[in-house]
Amino acid sequence: MARVALFQMTSGIDPQANADAIDQAVAEAKAGGAEMLFTPEMCGLIDKDRTRARASIRKEADDVVLAAARKAAAEHGIWVALGSLAIDREGEEGADGRYANRTFVIDDKGAIAARYDKMHMFDVDLATGERWRESAAYAPGEGAVVVETPLGRLGLAICYDLRFPALFEALGQARCDVIAIPAAFTVPTGGAHWHLLQRARAVEASAWVVSAAQVGTHEDGRATYGHSLVVDPWGGVALDMGGEVAGVAFAEIDPARTAEVRAQLPSLGNRRPVGAAQVS
Repeated sequence: MARVALFQMTSGIDPQANADAIDQAVAEAKAGGAEMLFTPEMCGLIDKDRTRARASIRKEADDVVLAAARKAAAEHGIWVALGSLAIDREGEEGADGRYANRTFVIDDKGAIAARYDKMHMFDVDLATGERWRESAAYAPGEGAVVVETPLGRLGLAICYDLRFPALFEALGQARCDVIAIPAAFTVPTGGAHWHLLQRARAVEASAWVVSAAQVGTHEDGRATYGHSLVVDPWGGVALDMGGEVAGVAFAEIDPARTAEVRAQLPSLGNRRPVGAAQVS
């Protein structure tokens, strides 16, 4: 049995303030007996004013939130799944002027154990009038990432990735024990699809899903759905933090439950390759 902590945030436009909040959450998670803390997507900066945001986006080596999370992880001896940060890719292979929306998994010594760049860009026009073009500022990642942690094998995804089953099939076939899906879901899409899709991804991967989320009204004026979740491999909701307030909450990850579900319903082993559909 492993205990995890989720930090449901209302991140703002000041990276240092967000770093301070994460530092406090790391301490709270450790005091509560967690082996790993999970934070949401864009936990270091939420600002839809891209001109203003540009002044706060740094390379990995200079990012104050990443540095603070690594320092806190080492000081408290706890792993941190830093949901995602906006990272300047200048100097990296394939850099094209766009940023990365990047997850960092940090071990209990403060070292970066894994990175994952969000693969699917949120380019949508909602009926509410909300219009988002993530691909204008962020470059998509190239592939799935899995890392060994105290929870077992952890698969990485971010927010809009949730809607693309092929990624979760790949993580399931990699026999992930847990999948992290940090998010900053909009309120309309969250109310319609958040719980449905989280439970579906847990079921199809036969894995635990841990999804720390942004919540409430942010400094830049946007609103996010919240409802940070932990879902078991059968699709049962073990934790739902609601859609109102930020804070830290805890849940237990039971590997015996994973083994039980996979023995009862061995869908990962029953998979057969599917070719292109034939139209008749």
